[in-house]
Amino acid sequence: MRRTLIVLAAIVVMLVAAVAAIVLTGNALTVTAWLFKPRHGWDLSLKAPAPDYAQAGSWAATAENPGLAGYVPQGQPPAAKDAPVDVFFIHPTGYLNGADWNSPLDPDSKTEENTKWMMANQASAFNGCCNVYAPRYREASIFTYFSAPPDLFKTTMDFAYGDVDRAFTYFLEHYSKGRPFIIASHSQGTFHAFRLIKERIDGTPLADRMVAAYILGGNVQDKDVDALKTVHACNSPTDLHCIIHWATWGEGGSPHIDAAHKLLCINPLTWKRDGGPAPASLHQGGVVQSGHFQLAMWSDRPTDVAFPPLGKPVTHWTTARCQDGILTVADQKGGPFDGLDLGRKNYHGLDYPLFQMDIRQNAVLRVKTYLAQAATSVK
Repeated sequence: MRRTLIVLAAIVVMLVAAVAAIVLTGNALTVTAWLFKPRHGWDLSLKAPAPDYAQAGSWAATAENPGLAGYVPQGQPPAAKDAPVDVFFIHPTGYLNGADWNSPLDPDSKTEENTKWMMANQASAFNGCCNVYAPRYREASIFTYFSAPPDLFKTTMDFAYGDVDRAFTYFLEHYSKGRPFIIASHSQGTFHAFRLIKERIDGTPLADRMVAAYILGGNVQDKDVDALKTVHACNSPTDLHCIIHWATWGEGGSPHIDAAHKLLCINPLTWKRDGGPAPASLHQGGVVQSGHFQLAMWSDRPTDVAFPPLGKPVTHWTTARCQDGILTVADQKGGPFDGLDLGRKNYHGLDYPLFQMDIRQNAVLRVKTYLAQAATSVK
């Protein structure tokens, strides 16, 4: 009884401290991360076995089994089958639990439900042009960003990238087999995608096979893209062998990014680098999310989230402009895309859904452009 009272008292003290910290700092996410972060260092013995990419279960989507990546918005043509181009999609962080620094790849978990959300609402944007391949990997926990010291951050992210790197090799050897491809990603996935481009694609024959890279919602900086050898920043709707990146914030948001670390911003309404104000008339459409992404950090137990088919696109809804490396859009409060604000009008969760149709149509256009140029060069 005495031990139980001591535990309860400790919990009360932690909760009081957390509430006080939230009041003082105004940052509930950081405080929550401190409360639920892993209480141990990086330990290989705690890691799940490495995914075997020869096994279907190691992929969240393939051409043979697209799953929720096969969803299309209401009224749109069915997903492409046997397309001549593939997409290698690296999903963002869905592991929000503090049991370890890397995901245990539990198929019966909230993390897996978040991966399904990513397939339905992000990877699906590319099924109009391409076959989608999305590996599962031992992703870094969300706590890596908020609670890990630099050395642990590097070790954890290197470990996750190792899976992505092996999945890409398997993709090239067993799925792509010399075909052109698109690299696509979001958030943590973009961290890994840019490294993949830098270490495996840039300055190699693979750069010629890469139609484009839609690596959104990360920390891709202008200076890092400009330092690449053969891959460059996209600057038109039909530019090829190039990188597309944006980070979405609402009007009046406060991203706090200094000029020395300016992000690459491609305006998805014009596809121009640092593209200025673009009217809503150019917006091809957002698609309201299917299901919901779960942010709760205290448990990884599944909640049986349903993922209904994607709805009808919401067209001509938002303006967009690149401003100081940030994609600034209309305030979404009270509209169909409300609910994915991470605070201070950070629309990180809307990088894909708000521009689902713009991405979908542009990917189709770039693939057509690539194939037309390839056919011409053969002649």
